[in-house]
Amino acid sequence: MTGKSLSERIGDLGHRLAVEAHAAWLAARDPRVPTLARFLAIAVAAYALSPIDLIPDFIPILGWLDDLIVVPLGLWAVRRLIPGPLWSELHAAAEAASERPSSRSGLAVILLLWAGLLYLVYWAVRTSPMH
Repeated sequence: MTGKSLSERIGDLGHRLAVEAHAAWLAARDPRVPTLARFLAIAVAAYALSPIDLIPDFIPILGWLDDLIVVPLGLWAVRRLIPGPLWSELHAAAEAASERPSSRSGLAVILLLWAGLLYLVYWAVRTSPMH
């Protein structure tokens, strides 16, 4: 029997979720997608692609629930709100993009943006009159 190992199946699932999240992000920016689907796609894609979770991953079991339940459920809802042919087009574009090499400089820019945002929040809290 030549079945895949558990780690290979988990990797495949992770890849599929990443492609689905990217397709949702593309849907959020596509004017052909219904408005409700666009808003939901923005929320789901932002949450799925964000390095910050509602429940941090280091918390045993609970930390993975959002990744295993919330994101797939949100992606399912987005998919249901978009016409089939349009979703197929968006999904194909996301799949093609997943085959391109990733950008380390893009990662650095995103991390710098998050660091800047965290600094702004810290500064706002420190300088607030209630502090």
